[in-house]
Amino acid sequence: MARTKDPAVRSLLIDRAAQMLSARQPVTLRSLVAGTGVSTMAVYTYFGGMDGLWKAMRQEGFTRLAAKLDAVSPSADAVRDLAALGAAYLSNALADPDLYRVMFDAGFELEDTAAADETLHHLVRAIERATATGRFRDDIDPLELAAQSWTIGHGLASLVATGPLPRQALAHGVPLLTALFINAGDDPDRCRRSVERGWHLLTSDPCPGQTTSAGRAG
Repeated sequence: MARTKDPAVRSLLIDRAAQMLSARQPVTLRSLVAGTGVSTMAVYTYFGGMDGLWKAMRQEGFTRLAAKLDAVSPSADAVRDLAALGAAYLSNALADPDLYRVMFDAGFELEDTAAADETLHHLVRAIERATATGRFRDDIDPLELAAQSWTIGHGLASLVATGPLPRQALAHGVPLLTALFINAGDDPDRCRRSVERGWHLLTSDPCPGQTTSAGRAG
């Protein structure tokens, strides 16, 4: 009878590998499982080998991001929702900073590129709703504006979750997104109120840990 796979073991190995990469430690079969309580065979059982692990690491990052974005319930205020999606993106990066580093490393293939692309389309759909309700101009390209919003979120995530700036720097997201959305046609005062409400997710969310389970398992 086939042995049931434990999702917790899969997550443990992914988190540990991401933490080791961020610490510039060589990731080998033996070093990966050292201190985890699992054997080297687990890498083959769960990933088919080290190559499969690299792919799974990137995919897992987007899977966790998708779960964060899915948790943002659409409201009647699409601009608020755009800011809330940006806040969810930052919250995900803060919760898993080591895995976040790996997500955008094109040196590793993705198992499912469409699933990764879908995370961006959360923003596209919110922008389409904002346009339909008259908040943005009709000539706005939803995909282009989504990419610009993502650039702001990714820049903050890189500088705070995995870089030199303190968490307080996340507050820069409000004026940056407000300026972007005003440029897209939104009313300045209404826009700032919407962005502030959406960005509040970062402060109302329980403070994400800065250390993954891999860091604790080492």
